[in-house]
Amino acid sequence: MRIRDLAVAAVLLTAAGCGSVSSTSTATTTPSTTPTTPTTTAQSTTPSTTQPLTGNLTVLAAASLTGTFTKIGKDFQAAHPGLKITFSFGASSTLAQQIIQGAPADVFASAAPTNMKQVSDAGDVSGTPTTFVRNQLVIAVPKGNPKHLTTLADLTKPTVKVVECAAQVPCGAAAAKALAAANVKLTPVSLEADVKSTLAKLTLGEADAALVYRTDALSVSDKADGVEFPESAQAVNDYPIATLSHSSNATAAQAFVAFVQSAPEQAVLTAAGFQKP
Repeated sequence: MRIRDLAVAAVLLTAAGCGSVSSTSTATTTPSTTPTTPTTTAQSTTPSTTQPLTGNLTVLAAASLTGTFTKIGKDFQAAHPGLKITFSFGASSTLAQQIIQGAPADVFASAAPTNMKQVSDAGDVSGTPTTFVRNQLVIAVPKGNPKHLTTLADLTKPTVKVVECAAQVPCGAAAAKALAAANVKLTPVSLEADVKSTLAKLTLGEADAALVYRTDALSVSDKADGVEFPESAQAVNDYPIATLSHSSNATAAQAFVAFVQSAPEQAVLTAAGFQKP
């Protein structure tokens, strides 16, 4: 009996020892779950930082951006189906004055820093404008270049009818710089309000040559050729873009400006003949 009692006592002591190990194990595992809590919370908040873009967005852009921005606008709306985007294209000088006079708009893309500065000086730009592309002049001629025009000096021939942008328009200011660099003076048959109307004079057969941007000549490559000339390097235009301070949809405006500078949309612009800044 004494031996049996001793055996029972040994079993009881062993059971007690196992119980103490079990409770210690539970205590040590509890703190290990604590560090996972902040990580889970941070991850759960990530989706809330992405807000869908809705409402209306109005973009005023240089006439030379018509084709590319129309494409970029479609891409932007496809990414944000709750948003409606409206473009107004025209001479940058005209658009700048419209903004200064209070025209409702959210984004301005200019064909020259001068016009953007006018808007900025009037207090209508939010933040700092960003140059997103550059553009360069060519001599646009009818397909096949029937009069064999290769230089700016060729445009002074009495039998050649030339059309230019008006001096206050960015393409007109660029043409003036290029002509000065070449020491050439022209007597154009027409001075147009923007680059699109200047090009139209050529494609309609009303001129033999037009000083327009490379991108514009490429846009009508089935009807016209673009003749490169060295003096155009003296008149390269930087294109700045900015959100406007009186925007009624600032979030969408900022998103569009960033979208224009994204790699896929920059590819759209360079494919059209624009240069990287």
